[in-house]
Formats: sequence, C-alpha cells, structure tokens
Amino acid sequence: MVEPNGAATAAMPGMEGLSAARRPRYRRVDNTYARSVARLISVNVGRPQQLSVRRGRPLMSAIGKAPVGRRVRVAGVNVEGDDQADRRVHGGPDKAVYAYAAEDTAFWAAELGRELGPGAFGENLTTEGIDVSGAVVGERWRIGDVELEVAQPRLPCAKLALKLGEPQMVKRFAQASRPGAYLRILVEGSLAAGDAVEVLSRPEHGVTVRDVSDAILLDETLLASASSAPELPGELAAWMRERAA
Repeated sequence: MVEPNGAATAAMPGMEGLSAARRPRYRRVDNTYARSVARLISVNVGRPQQLSVRRGRPLMSAIGKAPVGRRVRVAGVNVEGDDQADRRVHGGPDKAVYAYAAEDTAFWAAELGRELGPGAFGENLTTEGIDVSGAVVGERWRIGDVELEVAQPRLPCAKLALKLGEPQMVKRFAQASRPGAYLRILVEGSLAAGDAVEVLSRPEHGVTVRDVSDAILLDETLLASASSAPELPGELAAWMRERAA
C-alpha cells in the first residue's frame, strides 16, 4: 500500500480525459477583499542541510528556509534557489510550492511560547489575509505574474518536529488542522514579497486542504468525501478511496 506521505507527488491525470459530467466546475471569485488584503509577505528558499543523524547517517532536509529580498523566478517544479533533500516524498508537480499563512504561524508562536518568523514551517510562500488551510483543492491563485493551483495539504513528518525542537509536533500539527497548502505551477513567472494574492477561481465541490488533512490524519470517516475533489493528485486520491472502502 502506498502511504500518502510518500506518494502524493504523482501528477494528476490530464483534464482532457474527463467527461463533461466529471469535469470540475469553477466559479469566478469576487476579489475585492483579496486584492485589498491578501498579500505575500515573504518568499523563502533553502538547500538541503544536515538536520540530524539517523542510524549513524546524516539526516538531510531543506526544511530550513530563509527569506529572499528580491523577485524570484517560479518555474518547472520549484522556486528559484529552493531544493528538496528527498524527492521521493517532497517536490514534484503536485508539491512544487508550499504556502503557509502568517496567521497560522502566529497561532503556533502563541502555542509554543516563542517567536516564529517567515519560513518557520519550511514554506516557500508566507501569506497574509488569505485562509491557506481553508483553500479549496483546485483553487487558482495569481501572485505577481505566477499562477498557482492548490493541490493538497502538507502532511507533517518527523523533520518538522526536529526543526522546531518539539517532539510532539507531528501530532500537534495534525490536531491543529492548519496544514498549509502545496501548490502546482500553472503559469511560470516571478513573484516577490509585497505582491497581492488574487484568487482567480474556486471549484464548486468545496473540498479544502484542511478537509483532506483531517480525513487522512484525524477522521477516516471523511475520506470518501474528501477524496472526491478531482484536482487531488491521482495517487493520493486513490489511496484515500482505498482506505475509505
């Protein structure tokens, strides 16, 4: 059986193969609020570095990211200057860019009793004014001249606990239902801190990345409904449907 942490990077099958009945419906979004409030407050990148030692060998990770003070190219399956240590479970088309809300970082700063800045959760994009964990799977954003699509939630692993020095962080992160969102790159371009985050469209099915995270990590009775979002990575959706059966 393929676990979701290790296999959620498979590309979604081409939309051209869907019948009209199954093709996801999108509605245009009123961006009056988004244009005036939602913005990118930091772009963060990092290269693999040793995080710890496991079984006598270096445990490498690129979860440590630092803000970039310039416009950054977003293309292919990466943000310029960023990389992944283990591409079996990180990166790829369906995990090209990770976004986390500053509001959620502030929640964790209060929970952990210490200051946490941009990039604290290994995110590439730190946003403000948009509910990232409440984003609908398949929702499309424009930041700068980059267009992105919400693909799936972040499922926590031991590297998050090691980075933050909190042994119970994997469990706490799951229970908090604040997963952030992995994004696909639909239109390549550049972006920078200060750019507006504009929601271009939102699928009508209403399944959010929080719903998917909760179904996998907290309540398996939600798996069938959460797996119905056609924009989920195919392998992840199949795993969820198998678990729900």
